Amino acid sequence: MAKNVGHILQDKGSETWCVVPDASVYEALEIMADKNVGALVVVEHGTIVGILSERDYARKVILAGFGSKEMSVAEIMTPDPVTVGPDASVTECMELMTDNRFRHLPVVVDGELVGVISIGDVVLAVIAEQRFLIAQLESYITG
Repeated sequence: MAKNVGHILQDKGSETWCVVPDASVYEALEIMADKNVGALVVVEHGTIVGILSERDYARKVILAGFGSKEMSVAEIMTPDPVTVGPDASVTECMELMTDNRFRHLPVVVDGELVGVISIGDVVLAVIAEQRFLIAQLESYITG
């Protein structure tokens, strides 16, 4: 029972949180804190133009000595983020996240944002798949 991104979104839901590029970093951080998420998709006129993560904030604002109220999301976001479709496999997502060193992956269908998965979602899917396979093997062995 190999899971794909669509299965992950079915399990967790497809609610997404977005911000516009000209919002202040502080406003974006307020949304992240309120929604308890580690990243926001940056959308302009219905198009994904970037992603803003806690890592972007930590490295490009705090460590650089800037203030979050004066900077816009556009100044620190990661532009043109990698996206996947709902048919992408968990393994593909894990490889993308590991190779590119990011933890959040927007899910897109026909250019429209339908969800976001995190590395935590991917890990949970891998664990569930392993449990399923172990149960199948145990059933086969004891069957």
